[in-house]
Amino acid sequence: MRHEVTDADTAIRMGSGDVPVLATPRLIAWMEAATVRAAVPFLGADQTTVGTAVRVEHLRATGVGGEIEVTAEPASAPTGRRLTFAVRAVDGSGRVVAKGEIERAVVDRQRFLERRSDAGAERGAAG
Repeated sequence: MRHEVTDADTAIRMGSGDVPVLATPRLIAWMEAATVRAAVPFLGADQTTVGTAVRVEHLRATGVGGEIEVTAEPASAPTGRRLTFAVRAVDGSGRVVAKGEIERAVVDRQRFLERRSDAGAERGAAG
């Protein structure tokens, strides 16, 4: 997945810092999106994945206009309902911007949504 850093992606705009460079939360969101795509071959028709753990080192700043390519590869064979992906972000000049691992759990989509709805109703919360 390729992305161009815009003003909306900066630490200033996202509230995670006060410099106009790629915000770590945005970078992690891009990495998670890559794991969602990479998980598809491991899923049945009624399954999806949910994020369960993120371990990422953001190593290099990227300014507005910079290009980032994000990849996600299975780090190991799936273990039960757990999928672990090695994630990596590289800038337009080939330098590693970030690396790490993201874990996702395989869930039955409908059951997951039903449990989520039940939990909200029990608390009396609207979201």
